[in-house]
Amino acid sequence: MSGPTLYVVLVAFGVVVGVASGLLGVGGGTLIVPFLTLAVGFSQHSAEATSLLVILPTAIAGSLALRRRGVGDLGLALRFGVVGAVGSVLGALLALALPADTLRLVFAVFVGVVGLRLARDGIRGERSPASGHRRAR
Repeated sequence: MSGPTLYVVLVAFGVVVGVASGLLGVGGGTLIVPFLTLAVGFSQHSAEATSLLVILPTAIAGSLALRRRGVGDLGLALRFGVVGAVGSVLGALLALALPADTLRLVFAVFVGVVGLRLARDGIRGERSPASGHRRAR
């Protein structure tokens, strides 16, 4: 895929990622990395680096929309952000030290485990630890 076709696909997928980011609080790693590696042909390292760059504007836009409605904990987010920034540097250095195939496997296992856990909790109707509320069905 190249030229105008690639541009149209990237724009369309960008919209999908933006909607998913705002709706689910995800997008960067869980959607962009597989898309870039499987559909566009990026290496695992390049896909992850690109994903990290995409996260910033989508996270800011989605966060602002939610904060306008009084949703979210800004203080907690800032604390996570500071610690997460340090962890991100360490994670990026580790990613660069791993072969691409190993990095891809680690990513796949992570997404798979998280997906299975979320599905299990959703099926069981388990309460959110923070809120103590059951999800609406």
